[in-house]
Amino acid sequence: MRPSIIKFLKENSITIFWLVVAGFVMSWFIWRDCCTKFAAYLWIGAFTSSMWIALWMGNAYLSQSLDYFFSWHNEPVKRLVAGLVGMVVYTVSAVYGLVFLYRFAFGFNVGNQLDSTYYSTIIITLIITMFMTGRSFLLNWRESAVDAERLKKESVAAQYESLKNQVNPHFLFNSLNALTNLVYEDQDKAAKFIKQLSEVYRYVLDTRDKELVSLAEEVKFLDSYLYLQQIRFGEKLNLKVSLENAKGQVAPLALQMLIENAIKHNVIAEDQPLYIEVRMEGQYIAVENNLQKKNIPGEGSNGIGLENIQRRYEFLSNQKVIVENTGNMFRVKLPVIV
Repeated sequence: MRPSIIKFLKENSITIFWLVVAGFVMSWFIWRDCCTKFAAYLWIGAFTSSMWIALWMGNAYLSQSLDYFFSWHNEPVKRLVAGLVGMVVYTVSAVYGLVFLYRFAFGFNVGNQLDSTYYSTIIITLIITMFMTGRSFLLNWRESAVDAERLKKESVAAQYESLKNQVNPHFLFNSLNALTNLVYEDQDKAAKFIKQLSEVYRYVLDTRDKELVSLAEEVKFLDSYLYLQQIRFGEKLNLKVSLENAKGQVAPLALQMLIENAIKHNVIAEDQPLYIEVRMEGQYIAVENNLQKKNIPGEGSNGIGLENIQRRYEFLSNQKVIVENTGNMFRVKLPVIV
């Protein structure tokens, strides 16, 4: 987020106070010959303090602003060059700007001290530049490391949650029960059911270390998962997936978790069929279902599924997961990562 100037100044008010003190102290030691009168000392101290504040605070704010436009993580060279060029240009402009401001607005003339002031401020700026650049790089590096570790934990939690859902007694019982009926009714369909069941488990295990997967991979896995659910519920569950030729990447198992949540928390019956549709909406994948919530104690959400997906996408994309509840329909839109 781009920093606000007012908020930045408020957060650094104590630093500004000490810069004013440093400016007056510096004026006394460097320009003592010019400070024979108290009024002259005040003007010189005010000018020096203004220079310190303009250089230190201005370059600090510039550094934070550049972090908004250029990421150390994604564009380190651009960020370094922009920082060096921006700070040198800003410093030269700030020095001349303050000199002319004090000369024409207040009648205070720096005089012969201009050259020494210019060169000394350039040296100070280089020191500030190295400090601000190094500080910004280290802070962003630490933040990236923390985010990467947090994303890893979120991904592991998602994999665990999905795997736990697939191996819990209810899922196994329902799958085996459906398989038992198929064995007697249609052996070919039973064989396909076993193959799709193995594909579900294989995909969960294969993607446990991945942050992103292609849409093609996720859709292929989704077909296997939806086949199992369709066999289980029959016409009571209406599934429609419209992701043909879709390009991009998504977080693994995200679509499956959304569909599983819809199945888990809604009534599915012959007189109350559940409709689930997965489709593209611009740069998002929308997963939508009609709302007919269960009113069974203990069936409430444990908060892991949707919240986990939202937290993972905070690290994977600048676009947020969109959740819409109209009362009749529940829709979740996941950003497609290109």
